[in-house]
Amino acid sequence: MSTTQSERLRALLEPLVSKKGLDLEEIEVTPAGRRRVLRVVVDSDDGVELDTCAELSRALSEVLDESDVMGGNPYVLEVTSPGADRPLTEPRHYRRALGRLVKANLTETAGGGEVTARITAADDQGIDLEVPGVKGRRPTTRRLAFGDIAKARVEIEFNRKAAEKRAQHGSAAADDEGKEEA
Repeated sequence: MSTTQSERLRALLEPLVSKKGLDLEEIEVTPAGRRRVLRVVVDSDDGVELDTCAELSRALSEVLDESDVMGGNPYVLEVTSPGADRPLTEPRHYRRALGRLVKANLTETAGGGEVTARITAADDQGIDLEVPGVKGRRPTTRRLAFGDIAKARVEIEFNRKAAEKRAQHGSAAADDEGKEEA
């Protein structure tokens, strides 16, 4: 897709997306046989519901049909939310991942390497992390400026709730033992 088409699509679609209270994250046009697929990725602090995607799809379709930005060739419009594996690239992405486990590759100026930790806070300059302790040690905190992060993604946790329940149950059991000893 040419930069010109991308800019024209963004200029045409972003006001409608913003009107719904959403952020336009990505626009992608890819060939699919004789057609093309126009994928519009939207997100918000509260996530995106399926009904919202359907409503937005209808509104975007009307505007696209009235414009010549996609040319005369057929295309399929997809309106979707970002997947779980999408890269974290904007401060709002980190804010939306608050409490989640992330894997960040650091820039060479930040010492390089990789950090896997839980986001505890995010602002316009960077993120605060809770880095798990190694070999029974307590977790530590770390601050990363966005300029120190080469790339980052949320780590999918399949058993996080079970681990949290065990931790809560363990601390409740410890509290009960303390009461019995007193």
